[in-house]
Amino acid sequence: MRVGFLNVWVLGKALLVITFKGGKMVNNVVNRIHEIFNNKRLRYVLLKSRYPIFLIAVIVLILNIKPAWFAAGCIVAFFGEFIQLWCFASLDKNKMLAVKGPYILMRNPMYIGRFFLLVGVLLLAGNGWIVFIFIVVYYFYMVNRVKREEAKLQPLFGESYRKYCQKVNRFVPSLKAVDWGSLFFFRWNLLLKNNGHWNFIAMLVCFFIFYFFTFIYSTS
Repeated sequence: MRVGFLNVWVLGKALLVITFKGGKMVNNVVNRIHEIFNNKRLRYVLLKSRYPIFLIAVIVLILNIKPAWFAAGCIVAFFGEFIQLWCFASLDKNKMLAVKGPYILMRNPMYIGRFFLLVGVLLLAGNGWIVFIFIVVYYFYMVNRVKREEAKLQPLFGESYRKYCQKVNRFVPSLKAVDWGSLFFFRWNLLLKNNGHWNFIAMLVCFFIFYFFTFIYSTS
């Protein structure tokens, strides 16, 4: 009995050591990834090369679209685009703190909308691994970019922004403190001012191209 108890104790101790070391290693890896996403030089290079990267990504996607996934991809992408358009119609950049429309549900709805938009586009390829890798990469991109933006917004809006942060989550929507009159806020002048109409047109053009090469060009 004593031997059995000793074996259990040794095994438990070994598992604790492995868990501690494993957790420490995971934390080191995660911190390193955060550092990469905050690297100014890397961000500058990606910003300058975003158009060729986008073009290459579109070409690769067109060559790998699965017709069976087209409808699902469209639904998810247009859901994300709707969130983005709602954000554009509720945001007066650097002039007034956005606390209406989707911004009453969460502090960063634009990133959530963009997330669903891009997931919808990637779903067209019908490859779960691509979607999974994107989710991981987008998480690190979103979290680190939002932290940098919040550091700029705090001195710009002061106490009102601090109180807003206390009431509203970063990414997870909440209805706890919702003013229903402000929730359905939508201003066309802000949508146009923030170039939301061009964003929507660009998306329509992209999906028309995807549809053309998937269902028309491929069967001609």
